[in-house]
Amino acid sequence: MDFSTLLNDKQLEAVKCTEGPLLIIAGAGSGKTRVLTHRIAYLMQEKNVNPWNIMAITFTNKAANEMRERVNKIAGFGAEAVWVSTFHSACVRILRRFIDHIGYTNSFSIYDTDDSKTLLKKIINDMNIDPKRFPPKRLQYVISGAKNKLVTPDDMEQDACTPDDEKISSVYRAYEETMFKNNALDFDDLLIKTVELFEKKPEILENYQERLKYIMVDEYQDTNGIQFKFINLLAAKYRNLCVVGDDDQSIYKFRGADIKNILSFEKYFPDAKVVKLEQNYRSTSNIVNGANSVISNNSQRKDKKLWSSREEGTMIITHRYETAFDEARGIVDEIVQKSASESYNAFAVLYRTNAQSRLFEEQLVQNNVPYRLVGGVNFYSRKEIKDILAYLKTIENGRDEVALRRIINIPKRGIGDRSIDKVSDFADMNGYSFFGACEKAAEIPGLGRTASKIEGFALFIRLFRTYSKEYTVPELIEKLLKETGYREELENEGTEEALDRIENINELITKA
Repeated sequence: MDFSTLLNDKQLEAVKCTEGPLLIIAGAGSGKTRVLTHRIAYLMQEKNVNPWNIMAITFTNKAANEMRERVNKIAGFGAEAVWVSTFHSACVRILRRFIDHIGYTNSFSIYDTDDSKTLLKKIINDMNIDPKRFPPKRLQYVISGAKNKLVTPDDMEQDACTPDDEKISSVYRAYEETMFKNNALDFDDLLIKTVELFEKKPEILENYQERLKYIMVDEYQDTNGIQFKFINLLAAKYRNLCVVGDDDQSIYKFRGADIKNILSFEKYFPDAKVVKLEQNYRSTSNIVNGANSVISNNSQRKDKKLWSSREEGTMIITHRYETAFDEARGIVDEIVQKSASESYNAFAVLYRTNAQSRLFEEQLVQNNVPYRLVGGVNFYSRKEIKDILAYLKTIENGRDEVALRRIINIPKRGIGDRSIDKVSDFADMNGYSFFGACEKAAEIPGLGRTASKIEGFALFIRLFRTYSKEYTVPELIEKLLKETGYREELENEGTEEALDRIENINELITKA
């Protein structure tokens, strides 16, 4: 293979630098995957490196599969022996062979997020902890964050400043003890236990250091503390570590990514060579120059400037609007005007947060513009929005059984599906509305103590019917959120998803 005809000068320089630590700063659209795959081919074809001595790690299964296909195609015979995998799959492969050296059996289970949450619910229940104050999802988020920063239950207990901190550390400890007892690992454990194995059993680490002499890591700006440690241990002997990333594309801090891993690479490896891939093959010059002018304002970044040999392209046009409503209306008006000469398929609207889609959707509907929402859910179809609207519908119209059934146990009031079915049957038999049957729950056979909970809910709705005559709709929603504890429950959950839901509710209040 004539690599000089397939790659530009900087790409070729990165491919030929095979010995020692190498940092490739690869701007958007600069061909980093091309460099990685050709580097593997170069190691095999020009340096006679055995394919089983090469490892390429990326973040997602999709990216790993794409790289695997390209490596097989480019590198040719023997390429299937190259380790191309995600961090997690590489660690599973190691642990299935050697985890028995640290007290587990090799047939360990891998818990997904639902399994972990189920275990946390049991632990909370066993410890008599209030699940509303300490929701399992929030605890899961905190424990995962601690693990990725290599914080143990002992560390967390030692650093605890409040009774709540102490309680969380005790749940974390119980979780870890139960996981060990169950011979199970969660996704975070896959990396943690591999690092623990390497540190406790240096002979096993050396075995893999001899096996994996050339290591490449994609999307290095997204690595966290435990991934950084895993890679450094593997590469410590031969130091043929090539990392590829772009500090300007680091957006996963909320998942534990530590941008210092890429910014400080030369501090950890003083003899590291740095190659910058600055030619963008994806965009026109005007797009690249516009991006440069924005990115150059970032305070923590390595100096680079993307350029494109493609045509200048159309200019970037900016508009500033007074309100979000004006923005949505202005953009949709422009689409309508241009649709005379362009198909609707030619237009895309990108927005930053899911809550922003609502205004655009309304304007598109009002203007009879067909649209598809990509990678998201229609604003009014989102769970939290449907919940709040179901409350408003029930307050306004007690005969709406669908709305009432949706929210009778949201947030949880201890009213199960079987009890709801009994209320529905009683309503049908006696000619009541569903809400009317709720008001007479004490008369329904077989409800037991649930009857008082259902009557309490009916009283709550009647009370809010009185409020609806005094409050505006936004005020009524705010009072609903407070009295039901709906918003507080999301705040206590504390996850990214919960914060998105709160943002959507706030958008609904703005709309109201």
